[in-house]
Amino acid sequence: MAKKNYEQLAKEVVNKVGGVENINSLFHCVTRLRFKLKDTSKADKESIKNLKGVLTVVEGNGQFQVVIGNEVTDVFDTVLKMYSQIKNEAGGDNIEEKPSGNVLTRAFNTMASIFNPIIIALAGSGMIKAVLVILTTYGFMDKAGSTYKILSAAGNSVFYFLPLFLAFSAAKTFKVNPFISVAIIGALMEPNFTGLMKANGDMASFAGIPVVLMGYSGTVIPAILTIWAYSYLEKFLKKFIPKSIEIFALSMAALFIMVLLAAIVIGPIGVTLGNGLGYVVNTISSSSGLLAGLIVGAGWTYLVMIGIHWGIVPLMVNNFSNYGYDVIKPMTAAATFASAGVALGVFLRSKNKETKGLAASAIVPALLGGVTEPIVYGLSIKYKRPLIAQTIAGGIAGAFIGAFHTKAIVYVFPALTTLPAFFGDTFTIYIIGIAMSFTISAALTYFLGFDDGETTSKSSNIAQGEVTLKVSAGKGNLELASCIKGEMINIEEVNDPVFSGKTMGEGVAFIPENGIIASPIDGTIEVAFPTGHAIGIKTSSNIEILIHVGINTVELNGEHFEMLVKQGETVKRGQELIKFNLEKIKEKGYDTTTMMIITNSSEFKSVNIEEYRHVSTEDKIMNLIRKEA
Repeated sequence: MAKKNYEQLAKEVVNKVGGVENINSLFHCVTRLRFKLKDTSKADKESIKNLKGVLTVVEGNGQFQVVIGNEVTDVFDTVLKMYSQIKNEAGGDNIEEKPSGNVLTRAFNTMASIFNPIIIALAGSGMIKAVLVILTTYGFMDKAGSTYKILSAAGNSVFYFLPLFLAFSAAKTFKVNPFISVAIIGALMEPNFTGLMKANGDMASFAGIPVVLMGYSGTVIPAILTIWAYSYLEKFLKKFIPKSIEIFALSMAALFIMVLLAAIVIGPIGVTLGNGLGYVVNTISSSSGLLAGLIVGAGWTYLVMIGIHWGIVPLMVNNFSNYGYDVIKPMTAAATFASAGVALGVFLRSKNKETKGLAASAIVPALLGGVTEPIVYGLSIKYKRPLIAQTIAGGIAGAFIGAFHTKAIVYVFPALTTLPAFFGDTFTIYIIGIAMSFTISAALTYFLGFDDGETTSKSSNIAQGEVTLKVSAGKGNLELASCIKGEMINIEEVNDPVFSGKTMGEGVAFIPENGIIASPIDGTIEVAFPTGHAIGIKTSSNIEILIHVGINTVELNGEHFEMLVKQGETVKRGQELIKFNLEKIKEKGYDTTTMMIITNSSEFKSVNIEEYRHVSTEDKIMNLIRKEA
């Protein structure tokens, strides 16, 4: 993409997310611009998706994520250059933002904010460490020599001083002074402190208070917990310390209080917690590595799709620090190479020049850099069956990798260029595993096939005569009404990849105005979920319909829902099926977007959707065309 195109794309993205005034902050990861917006309703999601240079848009983790791909850094830099008033979160803005999402979402978001800026340093130094392992193992370099020691210092620096990196990054996330934060954690690594200890668990005292001594080099949790606690202390201190003496009084009070608190309380708890998490992860892998690998290999792509995979990174880094290896990272490689296999399968199968070109261009960054978003959003989700193929292949290969407790020795992005990071006694298993993932995914994608032609109509003005013909020739009605009163939207706008990716089938979604679900057609209740949040209907014309109220509302366990019908009951179009308290569910923080999915849509030639508009339960919104006999 030429420089002028970066500027054009930057301008269009900023305008379509609601303008500079709607942006709280911006940072980026390997492939995505991650906006924190004041009001996400002002962002024109569909228009952004259609911009040249944008792969897709994902809303999740409290962020509006614009997926760019390999050129994200150039676009990010261009945005900041053109709009200097936009706060670069990674660079330390002090803007106050209200927490969004549930506790788990906020925790993942916080971890992502802390770890994302330092991943590049971890990956680079990790590769140096991995290459040194190979060179010394095969006698190409002497560990006693100065060359090795200098290179080893380059590889070890980030890991040895990891708590300082985390302190600085956590300070940015928690909006406190980063240099005071580094000084606090630095005290735990200063020679006078470390010299008190010969082994973890040794005892010292401070004014008669016992201090459990721990080694903090390479640890993860103590630094994050300490700076989180300091974020509250700093606000408290600023209320009482006069501005005239804040320049020295703030840091003096912060160091005195927080170093003692970290050394006596937070640090030992953090080390113990980190060791415990590492033990749990490795115990699960040891006792059921096959199951763990199956889950991670099959599910990692979906975590990436909703942007919360960064929340798992602390567990991996903690394992590298505690044990010198990690078992989760090799399992994620199964998902990465399964995505690359999809690109090959699409390239071999497709007759469409544009699709073939996209697949070919996406293979190289996936194999050499571990960047899979262009494949996931451009091919897998778009054509559906490739997503099934890569999920199956990732699960099989992940199970194989996990069953043999395959290890990574440093943190990297899985790719052919980072193979040294997996060197060791399980290296052969890793090679076999990623080869399995790639070939199985490519083969399944090829043989399952996909439709990359223009076969589905999204307009009520297309093929109306054909619809009439098919209905009269078939059995039963093939027209559906809306299941609720509200604003009808494209299913691809739903903030859940299972629905937006059409994994469960074609359909539509609604922003509800009331809490009444009505039957869109005559049929029989196939499934009536006891939690009241979803219901399944089957018609005499063999249409299978799933109506799902809200996202993650199953967590309410039936609260605020009332199921009005029973499984096996015959229902008429317009009959009330579910009542729910729309406002109460919103108050609890749940997205109330309601989905109506044709779960067997693959059995029909096409699912034609009317114009997206405000609808009631009396409005026809969809018709289906049967496949030719």
